[in-house]
Amino acid sequence: MTFTVTRRRAAAAALTAALLVPLAACSSNDDTDKGTGGSTASGSASAAPKADLTVLAAASLTDVFKTAGAAYEKSHPGTKLTFSFAGSQELVAQVSQGSPADVLVTADTKSMDKVKAETSTPAIIAKNRLVIATGKGNPFKVDELKDLADTKLKVVLAAPEVPAGKYSKKILDAQKITVKPVSQEPNVRAVLSKVELGEADAGLVYKTDAESAEDKVDAVEIPDAQNAVASYPAATLKDSKNAGAAAAFVAWLSSPEGQKILQDAGFQKP
Repeated sequence: MTFTVTRRRAAAAALTAALLVPLAACSSNDDTDKGTGGSTASGSASAAPKADLTVLAAASLTDVFKTAGAAYEKSHPGTKLTFSFAGSQELVAQVSQGSPADVLVTADTKSMDKVKAETSTPAIIAKNRLVIATGKGNPFKVDELKDLADTKLKVVLAAPEVPAGKYSKKILDAQKITVKPVSQEPNVRAVLSKVELGEADAGLVYKTDAESAEDKVDAVEIPDAQNAVASYPAATLKDSKNAGAAAAFVAWLSSPEGQKILQDAGFQKP
């Protein structure tokens, strides 16, 4: 859509003013996920330029971002969101290789840090925790982390280069629990799928993943003292051809509307 100069300046001024509101990132008990600065804005339809945006997002955001995307497009006519979901390490590789995109959202700050030269200052939009996913009814009676060490149990984990895999290793190592997984998957959704299909007896996934498949899997809670906090930073990509619209979407994720959608899906406040 072609904007007049006046409308462009008005939109830019409104967006700039909104983006000056600071986002306070809560502290994490995962020492790998430091607080990350960012900005928030209402992301109102009047302030957000219209564009087709490509959003690279961590696999664990698949369901909630589909909901969020539909809500955003409804309140921002003329904007279209296309999501590409994968493990954070895969998304970072895409950015490093110059794949065209507008927004990046990873499941840990370390992944985002690897492409900090390619992004704006990230803002933490949500947090998450791990649970043990088991088959429906928990047929093998998995009650706690140490049960995963049972060699008779088929356990699947995310690969160590994947954020969910890093968090899993961290909490297992802290409890001195040795697990020999039958497979290590490229993203947390692949771990969940293995448990859903009965190809694994148990796996470590995010709480939100287990909740998204509650009709197929059970979730065994892990005490906070034994758990890790996953932080989700979001940032615009400097090579985006739609910088204003991308910034508006990232800001909207921290708005009351965006936060309600995330928290209704089980994500924690940032």
